[in-house]
Amino acid sequence: MHLSELTHPNQLHGLSIAQLEQVARQIREKHLQTIAATGGHLGPGLGVVELTLALYQTLDLDHDKVVWDVGHQAYPHKMITGRYNDFHTLRQKDGIAGYLKRCESKFDHFGAGHASTSISAALGMALARDRKGENYKVAAIIGDGSLTGGMALEAINHAGHLPHTRLLVILNDNEMSISPNVGAISRYLNKMRLSPPMQFFADNLEEQFKHIPFFGETFTPEMERVKEGMKRLAVSKVGAVIEELGFTYMGPVDGHDLQELITTFEQAHQIEGPVLVHVATTKGKGYAIAENDQVGYHAQSPFNLTTGKAIPSSKPKPPSYSKVFAHTLTQLAENNPKIIGITAAMATGTGLDKLHAKLPDQYIDVGIAEQHAVTLAAGLACEGMRPVAAIYSTFLQRGYDQVIHDVCIQKLPVFFCLDRAGIVGADGPTHQGMYDISYLRCLPNLVQMAPKDEGELQRMIVTGIDYTDGPIAMRYPRGNGYGVPLMEEGWEPLDIGKGEILRNGDDLLLVAYGSMVHPALQVAELLSEHGVETTVVNARFAKPLDTELILPLAEKIGRVATLEEGSLIGGFGSGIVEALMDANIVVPVQRLGVPDILVDHATPDQSKTALGLMPAQMADSIRDRFFQKQPTPVNA
Repeated sequence: MHLSELTHPNQLHGLSIAQLEQVARQIREKHLQTIAATGGHLGPGLGVVELTLALYQTLDLDHDKVVWDVGHQAYPHKMITGRYNDFHTLRQKDGIAGYLKRCESKFDHFGAGHASTSISAALGMALARDRKGENYKVAAIIGDGSLTGGMALEAINHAGHLPHTRLLVILNDNEMSISPNVGAISRYLNKMRLSPPMQFFADNLEEQFKHIPFFGETFTPEMERVKEGMKRLAVSKVGAVIEELGFTYMGPVDGHDLQELITTFEQAHQIEGPVLVHVATTKGKGYAIAENDQVGYHAQSPFNLTTGKAIPSSKPKPPSYSKVFAHTLTQLAENNPKIIGITAAMATGTGLDKLHAKLPDQYIDVGIAEQHAVTLAAGLACEGMRPVAAIYSTFLQRGYDQVIHDVCIQKLPVFFCLDRAGIVGADGPTHQGMYDISYLRCLPNLVQMAPKDEGELQRMIVTGIDYTDGPIAMRYPRGNGYGVPLMEEGWEPLDIGKGEILRNGDDLLLVAYGSMVHPALQVAELLSEHGVETTVVNARFAKPLDTELILPLAEKIGRVATLEEGSLIGGFGSGIVEALMDANIVVPVQRLGVPDILVDHATPDQSKTALGLMPAQMADSIRDRFFQKQPTPVNA
């Protein structure tokens, strides 16, 4: 069977192992070709090809439900549920989503872009099934990295107390999340895999057999099987813990042995109550380069499939915001031992791997556990440390109660660095950093700031480290900076709550925040061509606002436009309007930003075009709103 003919996963039923292996090869070939061309998540999907095929051969997907954790691992799932022929559009505008999406396919039973949610969702489905008197299977696939998330453990704790609720949890154990896993759970799994007494016993048993007459070196293949059996015995100790939690434990199973997987899943389906099948997989399986660099090939930009090297851009680009952040923070930390960088399993993405490499004692990776990361930072702050929690905007949402309860209420000096703020592109709605301005602006005691470029980012890092009167948050976008000069030392902190005027004009006040400051200057240039002269303010701070600067200008000029790369509801522009109302300044205001919609996957420029946030579009929108009587260019 060719994958292009596969429109329903039930078509896998009855296929022989040889036929399934042929399908597996096609999945890997398509997977590699697509990611090499478009970029995307590489290693996770390659590791679960056999797991997916084996599981789906034992299910009836017209009725049974499968919940994939995160969605990184679900590319094979997409290919065998009718999306093979469109898979080349992965993560492109109007193409296949990079994550699970209920509106994309009836087989995407639960959307997922954040980790550790699958067991909770699957248990909810199982309980609904039982409540309605229906009879279908529910399976959740979760990686060992996601298992470090507190939500997954809460779900396991709940499911273990429901002995008559049929639920299959598949632990995809590849010893990795995005970066190597941290924490007691992953350490316990590794301890069982690599137990020194077991390893010592197996190695010495092999050595002893070599000295037995007639065996010698010829016994090595048999000894390998003995050693593997002993490793399985060691790992089975994991099962004792799972059994104590109320699950039936099965495994570990070779995640690339189709027959063993099928047999195990068929047995698991016969057991009443919750079952956990422990499957050992290799991240990046089938592509040696990805197998050997599982962190680097978790996700890739377009690359050469033969060499594995990224395809270079046509011209050198300025450094990314993440790189400048990491470099600057590391330099500051070298001279300040109180600085502690904190990541929630995103060391490479946030750049904190650089801090870890140079100053490992000033670096903490808590695993996929943003709630814990925030409260850990609060505890460090209590004792005089300078915790810097580098967390993507979309992921800090997972620790929101802790930001309020453990940090803001206690007015603790935690520095939140929100990477990937604003429009992030191909990852889609689950990863867009749209809401941090709104969800943090309402919190007492917290300062919010955003740099206009990578040079100002450096100054804001110093500002965040120096500020000790309470929590402070800095948002910055994904991608490269503008190529402005960077300093290696001598950065001056900014005055809290103070903006700057970048351009003067009498016709319009344009107040921009963060990544929208440079576009605001472009808007001002375009408006100038039509005789509209604009004052451009780089607000720098969303809270506290520089009302001493902004309010008199607004009252004098009489027209105000605000620019932000985030949700308009409760966002930066809303803060400007609130300040004007509180000061009884009644002037027309136009807010430009992201309306009350979800921003789907596309390139950032495609998304901004769809939202009307490109400079020429914003200039036209402002002219339509304020200057309809001045449509003719001054040089006409």
